[in-house]
Amino acid sequence: MFSPTVQKLIDELSKLPGVGPKTAQRLTFHLLKLPPEDVLPLAQALIDVKETVRFCSRCFNLTEQELCSICLDAGRDQTTICVVEEPGDLISVERTHEYRGLYHVLGGALSPLDGIGPEDLHLAELFDRVGAGDVHEVIVATNPNMAGEATALYIAEELRPLTSAGTLRVTRPAAGLPMGGDLEYADEVTLGRAFTGRREL
Repeated sequence: MFSPTVQKLIDELSKLPGVGPKTAQRLTFHLLKLPPEDVLPLAQALIDVKETVRFCSRCFNLTEQELCSICLDAGRDQTTICVVEEPGDLISVERTHEYRGLYHVLGGALSPLDGIGPEDLHLAELFDRVGAGDVHEVIVATNPNMAGEATALYIAEELRPLTSAGTLRVTRPAAGLPMGGDLEYADEVTLGRAFTGRREL
């Protein structure tokens, strides 16, 4: 239907998350309409990001240096590590301006059905960091879904010797009702967590 070159671009764009065949076609036709000087910067940006961006050797956040800017910031609380699944989750936590500790990016969540086990994530590096450093709290901020919960339980179990000894706290962010939400529309799990995570007024 399309020339091989056009079809190849559609196929490649279709591999992106959230981009189906129809969207890939629309993007391809849009790019074809643009003059070369408007398309080449996009192509160069893709090349540059693949050549220069890497993972931080300590926390596995995205960086262009050996260590990311958060790991290099001596003003951050060195005794607390917030564990997230992906670099995008780290950005979300940073936007709250409520957390000033360090991070550890796992690179996903445990999912045996998808063939993702502990060895496929940066879990060993997390346990090494906690064991070697002066870490007093690990905040497990994995997503509140089955894979995220399984990952959180796995981390808590692996760190249990330290928590039992009283040298480490393993916590999970409270989950509950969103601002502006109505009780009658909340599902049972969300409402249950809101009550479990209740606090003093």
